[in-house]
Amino acid sequence: MEPSVFISKFKSRFLWLNLLAMAVVIVVMAIGLQFAMDFYTHHGETITVPDVRKQPCEGSIDMLEDMGFIVEVNDTGYVKNLPPGTILMQLPLPGTVVKSGRTIYLTINATDSPTLTLPDVIDNSSWREAEARLKTLGFKVGPPQYVFGEKDWVYGILVNGRNVTTGQKISVESTLIVQVGNGHRDASDSVYVTDRQVDPFEEIYEDVSIDEGGSGDSGEKDDFEVIE
Repeated sequence: MEPSVFISKFKSRFLWLNLLAMAVVIVVMAIGLQFAMDFYTHHGETITVPDVRKQPCEGSIDMLEDMGFIVEVNDTGYVKNLPPGTILMQLPLPGTVVKSGRTIYLTINATDSPTLTLPDVIDNSSWREAEARLKTLGFKVGPPQYVFGEKDWVYGILVNGRNVTTGQKISVESTLIVQVGNGHRDASDSVYVTDRQVDPFEEIYEDVSIDEGGSGDSGEKDDFEVIE
């Protein structure tokens, strides 16, 4: 192709119209994409997260949703002096500036106190072992109650004055009183041992005296029946 012919193609009106149309399409697509991104990300639209801690759950969730937030209860806790259903924690924290549509995660106060399963420490461990294990699991342990038995051995556990058993569910708010042996034996459990060996037939014959002749005191011969 001669240079003059190649240059003459750039003077074609049709070529320039096509290039202009392509440029317009690219600009329109870019502007449309920008608007779409702004709409999706709520560009320029921000909201300050309110403080709903220690507030009732129901009314607070409605308020947050009306403000444009998405609310999700993702955990529960327990605070004894707060009513059930009270909001204990929120994320993001109060005062955080976020965009509309942001998810707010709430932690709600449970209706009942959580419980723990009593481990196998009764008649299976010493006082120190039981105390350490119970506290590690989260139990409240009060001063021990000493009872007759082997020193420092665990014989029972009381909750509110009642004996509990291994595997029982106990509130974390309850205090455990461990019954521990004091190293003394109850008088009612005493066992007396004598060195004298007792003939089991002694009691039967203790009132019967036999003379040298082999007869009893009465001089009468006893009659015996022999069973073959």
